[in-house]
Amino acid sequence: MSDDAQTLTPILPCNDVQASLAFYLRLGFTVYWRDESDPQGYVILGHPSGAALHLNKAVEGWLVPWRNPFGLYLYVENVDEMAAAVGVAAEDKPWGMYEAAVSDPDETLVRIGWPTSKPGV
Repeated sequence: MSDDAQTLTPILPCNDVQASLAFYLRLGFTVYWRDESDPQGYVILGHPSGAALHLNKAVEGWLVPWRNPFGLYLYVENVDEMAAAVGVAAEDKPWGMYEAAVSDPDETLVRIGWPTSKPGV
């Protein structure tokens, strides 16, 4: 992660930080920093695309099974490779994106995509 980058980074609540960490490592993220004193502690991840993600233990009751309202969109050119890493396939969407969708261990929607054209207005 660049020290001079201006960006927005999500802090994602997780019921099981280790399970979420394993999932995001499969997507090519690497650990930038972690709370070594607690396996369920805070983790900061970076991605070769420049994306960053913070994983944090969820407050009890935040993530209810089948009702997770959170979602992430990872913009990467190698959509097929990333989708295959988590066992899904990508397809062209009418809004001008080539993308795949998958849920992480806490059912956070994760879309992986790259523009194919400008969507019609």
